[in-house]
Amino acid sequence: MMLAVGVVATTLLAVGALLAVVRIERGPTMLDRTVAFDVLTTALVGAIAVEAAISRRTESVPILVVLSLVGFIGSVTIARFAAVEPPKNGTAAQRSGPRPSSVGPGPGSGAVAGSESEPTSDAGTTNAGGEVS
Repeated sequence: MMLAVGVVATTLLAVGALLAVVRIERGPTMLDRTVAFDVLTTALVGAIAVEAAISRRTESVPILVVLSLVGFIGSVTIARFAAVEPPKNGTAAQRSGPRPSSVGPGPGSGAVAGSESEPTSDAGTTNAGGEVS
């Protein structure tokens, strides 16, 4: 009975891994490829876990932990860099969110990085004691 469950689980994991490889190859965006990489890593972890369960060995558990951590760190790293990916046509008006302040102005803007001027006010400033000067 355990062998039949192992064969079914391994078959399903192999199909999932094959579809993930197809999505990695054909994925139009970086995020599609990232999700497919997560699925492929999860399928690999599942296959190792099925092998460990069928053979009743616990030596595979550290491998499972390390592989899971590598998959997680890789996904977080890719997601971090994909979050600031510029749009395909490069116009600033079509960005979905605010631009990070650590990134300089876009190409062709004529501005120099770090040259943003702060608005000045004639209302006065407050000193450390809270008094307006």
